[in-house]
Amino acid sequence: MPRMRRKADLPSKTCAACGLPFSWRKKWARDWDSVRYCSDRCRKSGKGDKA
Repeated sequence: MPRMRRKADLPSKTCAACGLPFSWRKKWARDWDSVRYCSDRCRKSGKGDKA
């Protein structure tokens, strides 16, 4: 039986737009390396698009 993970055990990143930390989500499992924003709102604001 799989064990539950605590949120503190999951990897986290800092949002490129708002600067707040956000944690790994299952829907980002395949492309976690390319995730830069914590939400659609931050992604659409585009403040962190310097690269």
